[in-house]
Amino acid sequence: MNKYAKRYLIDALSGMAQGLFASLLIGTIVKTLGQQLLRLHVNAVFEFLVTAGTFAGEPHVVGAAMAVGIGYAMGASNLVLFTLAGVGAAANVTGGAGGPLAVLIVAIIACECGMLVSKKTKVDIIVTPLVTILAGSLCTVLFAKYIGMGASKFGELIMWATKQRPFVMGILVSVIVGVLLTLPVSSAAICAALGLTGLAGGAAVAGCCANMVGFAILSFRENRWGGVLSQGLGTSMLQMPNIVKNPRVWLPVIITSAITGPVSTCIFKMEMNGAAVSSGMGTCGLVGQIGVITGWFEPSAAALKHGAVAIAPGAFDWLGLLLVCFVLPGVLAWAFGLLFRKIGWIKDGDLLLEA
Repeated sequence: MNKYAKRYLIDALSGMAQGLFASLLIGTIVKTLGQQLLRLHVNAVFEFLVTAGTFAGEPHVVGAAMAVGIGYAMGASNLVLFTLAGVGAAANVTGGAGGPLAVLIVAIIACECGMLVSKKTKVDIIVTPLVTILAGSLCTVLFAKYIGMGASKFGELIMWATKQRPFVMGILVSVIVGVLLTLPVSSAAICAALGLTGLAGGAAVAGCCANMVGFAILSFRENRWGGVLSQGLGTSMLQMPNIVKNPRVWLPVIITSAITGPVSTCIFKMEMNGAAVSSGMGTCGLVGQIGVITGWFEPSAAALKHGAVAIAPGAFDWLGLLLVCFVLPGVLAWAFGLLFRKIGWIKDGDLLLEA
């Protein structure tokens, strides 16, 4: 593979995904745990978990973590690496729904500019961070906002998909939102901006779970239990470097999402009536499932606006949640993965995550 393609599309993406996991995703898990424990008992420790998770998931913190991850993966010098924290924070906040993609592009450019002058002068401590921050800030001002606007265009596609018949809508929304979850954009931010709830929200949850649980099981041969936890409870974005190297590794989970989406909308009629952001979270910290469950008992304002009502879920509802979010994604992705390995489209090591 071309060394530049590897540097920018493999190494940088891997670093970004790890930065995202170390900030937003671990923060989401901690915050969600604290919130659910607080429902059982008000306790200072549980409140601290919510606070800690909130801090880790702040957009500027997430942007900084991703940019530092990118710089580290690209072998940036210390001064470039440290300066990238501010660059990433600005790019992520400015980029909105396209924040991760904005961070990726801006951090790569800023890193390369900084490395051009790093250790080349006697006043390196001034020149290197100055060049890095100016290059990153200029790119943020010029590009980040428009990258975010481009990512938001996916929202229009999702809204068009929600107006189709339930079977078609289930396929389209599940596949689109599942793909967005794995790409370096924020599916959660897009779903939140759209107020995506109801049947469409359920289909979105199905698609996200197909990617997260699907990749966790599909790559079990390479990544074992660590991969199950990092992808199943964290993010399928960790597989983006492998997708770039071999796009066919994505097909088993995309096909899975095209099946679980209509199963959700047409058979179980699963609705996600919790906070709209949960529609784009999948199994990350089990936020998607918690959104479905809380939506049964206490629909969110966005869901109530669209006619949702509280229900007493029966065994069929719980069965649907279990099958759509966990069982079917795992079984189907595993089965399709076996087929793709047999025909040589996926080879051993294609799904290995970098340590």
